[in-house]
Amino acid sequence: MSIQFSRLKMFRKQSGYTQEEIAEKLGVSRQAVAKWEKGETLPDIESCIKLADLYEIPVDSLVRNMGKEEHSGDGKHIFGCSRINTKGQITLPANCRKVFNLKPGDHILIMGDEDKGIALVNLGSISGTISRIKDKFSDHDDDEE
Repeated sequence: MSIQFSRLKMFRKQSGYTQEEIAEKLGVSRQAVAKWEKGETLPDIESCIKLADLYEIPVDSLVRNMGKEEHSGDGKHIFGCSRINTKGQITLPANCRKVFNLKPGDHILIMGDEDKGIALVNLGSISGTISRIKDKFSDHDDDEE
């Protein structure tokens, strides 16, 4: 089994910590945390347990590559796991943003079904959304004449 620590930075950022704060809480140097996040070195098991406790995730999430995307070829994707931070925000994985052409400033419509889950719909930029709405109405007006 290959151990993947490439998501340590994501977990740290989602939890709102700096490398210095993590280092202090774990009793290691900031440089050690930076090396873990870059994949240059691996944390020991005690540090993994402390990190998992700190990020409120299972140790498994640190050591298994659960962030690897799965794609079935039929338009369906599994982009991995994300965590809701204390502000109620989530970070969408980079490949998810790329596949669905999500950019900073885009608006996302959030819909939910208590039985089926949550769906996000990319509305794009607000100016693009307004243009599309105007186009819809002008097309509709032409049909009525």
